[in-house]
Amino acid sequence: MSVADDPKTFGRTRLSFASVADIDEFVTTLDRFERGELTPDQWRAFRLVRGTYGQRQTDDAQMLRVKIPQGILTAEQLEALAEVGERYSRGFGHITTRQNVQFHFVKLHDVEHAMHRLADAGLTTREACGNSVRNITACHYAGVASDERFDVTPYAEALTRYLLRHPLSSTLPRKFKIAFEGCATDHVYTGINDLGFRAVLGADGARGFRVTAGGGTAIMVKSAGLLHEFLPASEILRAAEAVLRVFHRLGDYQHKQRNRMKFLIKTLGWTRWREEYDRELTACRLRGQVPTLDVDPPASESRPDWVKDSSPSVGHIASRVSAGRVTGPGLTPTVVPIFHAGDEAYARWRSTNARPQKQFGYIVVVATVPLGDLTSEQMRVVGELSRAYGDGTVRVTIDQNLVFRWVNACDARQFYRRLAAAGLGLAEAGSIADVASCPGAESCRLAVTQSRGLGRLLEDHLRARPDLIAAADGARIKISGCPNGCGQHHIATIGFQGSVRRLGSRAVPQYFVMVGGGATDTGATFGRLAAKIPVRRIPEALERLIDLYDRDRSDGESATAFFARVDLEVVKARLADLERLQPGDAVPADFIDLAEANDFAPEIMEGECSA
Repeated sequence: MSVADDPKTFGRTRLSFASVADIDEFVTTLDRFERGELTPDQWRAFRLVRGTYGQRQTDDAQMLRVKIPQGILTAEQLEALAEVGERYSRGFGHITTRQNVQFHFVKLHDVEHAMHRLADAGLTTREACGNSVRNITACHYAGVASDERFDVTPYAEALTRYLLRHPLSSTLPRKFKIAFEGCATDHVYTGINDLGFRAVLGADGARGFRVTAGGGTAIMVKSAGLLHEFLPASEILRAAEAVLRVFHRLGDYQHKQRNRMKFLIKTLGWTRWREEYDRELTACRLRGQVPTLDVDPPASESRPDWVKDSSPSVGHIASRVSAGRVTGPGLTPTVVPIFHAGDEAYARWRSTNARPQKQFGYIVVVATVPLGDLTSEQMRVVGELSRAYGDGTVRVTIDQNLVFRWVNACDARQFYRRLAAAGLGLAEAGSIADVASCPGAESCRLAVTQSRGLGRLLEDHLRARPDLIAAADGARIKISGCPNGCGQHHIATIGFQGSVRRLGSRAVPQYFVMVGGGATDTGATFGRLAAKIPVRRIPEALERLIDLYDRDRSDGESATAFFARVDLEVVKARLADLERLQPGDAVPADFIDLAEANDFAPEIMEGECSA
């Protein structure tokens, strides 16, 4: 096995994912680099695999990404994240679309100290970036969803532990993404992953997975192809290793823009690639090099059987989060504690942010986190609330929110009051107002635009217009600052991709508007380009798209289904006049990106994603 931890240890109490040896190696290698024994490229490749990503700023600014396997965080781990945010970052952390938590503007020589604090709580940054097996995501409803086949969490954790620090995991041509889903609805978009596992039950009730391979977005969108209709659950380690062996052996190590596994499959052809995979899978089985996964966990979670902590008061929570200090550069979270949440606000929140668990009497609660930003004090409060009302854990989601499980339905009102006091009581989870965004040009070297600025603008605009939220009927917005799609805009009902337009000698920030992306029973559908619109006109464009859906949809047709089937020329015609911008029509604000004060001057730097 790749780690010393016992892979049969599952459940709420998980063994550590951290390794002190990783941190010691980081310190030693940094010292070698600073003595000139390593080239910048060698150092960059090393630190990326250890979760340390250089930002676009020329001074000492690093992004530190923490892997949160399956999105699961304990109260103790939330405390560790809170301390890292306070001591070494800006007083807050950012939830990513792959269930990671990352911190920006970290000094390079603070990384060691942050890693040690994270390791104390069992967290690691190992293989969070770079050409490695990235964080393995899993459905945040796993174990408690009424429509799941079985709880996929133990299987996703077992594969995480097997591949963490595996010899192949950090020597790949490019990053490699894996996701697990057990529900009828694909909440984690397995179709855009290099490997996707969907839970299925055999005729005899045996557990297995429908396995897909080769998905991805960015410059070549591709829904994953079917690899196994039914793979016994005991075989997942072997299947994953076989795919990695083929990718490691035949993948393209030279061309950074086309070395994801989907490009290898395209080059070889599915039939040839499948032959190579079958050969490696047979070798894994016959030579005894990869074990079967010998576990038989419960099909769902068991009820917490310990006495819960007492809850902090509403006033205590509000005073703490109000006193929490956050700093720039960039957009910072605006925390607005609500002391007295009324009945109408509670009823709306209850209808959009809570759902019954399969276990009678309990609910799952989503805490909406605007832009995925949580202050350190909010993290501490979240941990305390998980102990007082839940099972001592929360799960971060690919929509950049938090999920509490095992909340007694009778406690919903009191729980909501405390979330509201923490500034986390917003309703509309899963609606068009629940916008997802990558960090964008605030920190990313590849980004063109300030995607977070657009995210905040659209959230504010929509929350001030409940009629638009209602009319959009569950449409989702996702924003990326560049084509790479870290904000997953390709699979949004309405996606926005940052771009630049030249108007004479000046630059205008604009967004490609894409419609019709989403998840299906068999994979993923990808948005179609409908317009290229200056950023200041995006709210108007959004209103027109919502109006088009509200006016022309069929009875019972979802927004995702509508925008996937509507004639693209109809959409283009609806937005055409917003695209047009002549020098004489432009106003000064057109030349300034959102969340900026000066003229838009895009600088696309050499990225580190494929270093």
